[in-house]
Amino acid sequence: MYAMEVSRLAKRFNGFTAVKGISFSVGKGELFGLLGPNGAGKSTTIYMLATLLEPSDGTANVNGFDIRAHPDQVRGSIGIVFQDPTVDTRLSAYDNLDIHGRLYGMDGKTRKQRIDEVLALVELTEWKDKMVKTFSGGMRRRLEIARGLMHTPKILFLDEPTLGLDPQTRRHIWSYISKLKSQGITIILTTHYLEEADYLCDRIAIIDHGEIKVLDTPKNLKGIIGGNIISIESREPQKLADVVTRMGCCRKPRISEMTVSFEAKDGAKLVPKVMEAALKAKIDIESIEVHMPSLEDVFIHYTGTSIREEKAAPSGIMMGRRAHGY
Repeated sequence: MYAMEVSRLAKRFNGFTAVKGISFSVGKGELFGLLGPNGAGKSTTIYMLATLLEPSDGTANVNGFDIRAHPDQVRGSIGIVFQDPTVDTRLSAYDNLDIHGRLYGMDGKTRKQRIDEVLALVELTEWKDKMVKTFSGGMRRRLEIARGLMHTPKILFLDEPTLGLDPQTRRHIWSYISKLKSQGITIILTTHYLEEADYLCDRIAIIDHGEIKVLDTPKNLKGIIGGNIISIESREPQKLADVVTRMGCCRKPRISEMTVSFEAKDGAKLVPKVMEAALKAKIDIESIEVHMPSLEDVFIHYTGTSIREEKAAPSGIMMGRRAHGY
């Protein structure tokens, strides 16, 4: 039984196609990741599934409701934590959550009980009466997650929940997300952090330029490449890449600044041969590394480039959010 089924979902902005007819399904209680840079279509996909943007084509079934035909029912059954901060810093943590509960029609007794529960979950109980403007970035993010859980949603959307946080705070947020998963909540997570996707997600869809390139478990994705990744640093990377190509080690080695990388079935045996060939070609080798495939290697394998730096979201997305009052 699926919590979500997405069918040929697409979105265009003034002639630009941000999402290109993607399809996937998410099981109940699954932590499903969309991995890719901003600009790849992750956030646009989330906003369509949350009914904040209307699809150009295709549709999706969320918690048994079609996002086109029954948007109100969809919104009532989901929670969302946006990439950009949306809590009111002029109010206390308690007041932010209380207002959210009122918007969802929760009575006073239920609101108070639920506020206590979600604040305890994200370890902000002692801060509930403090002004949010006094909170650190990590505390504000935890409050955002608490607010998304106030009305007990069946599906929680987390759009880049740790963006801009320091590594230690990021790992604290991971622990809260893991707690939610253990409670049976279905979670859809977008991220451009490879380690985050690998650590948290049951399955990952690698998305780039509006298309899902591959979808599987982190373990299976890394197993697709097999063997090893060899990375060689040299002051003559193009010349070295030509040597590796002539050896038949791979079809097309990747060059990034001074590093040449390629996939190999048995890296340990191949390294001495590459070193010998480089020596004959009078190419100086600065360093050489052999490692098991990572999600970064999988991303490069399917897109041809390493994961790009964060970019600003298209203005059409922000306009769509404002139109819905977010």
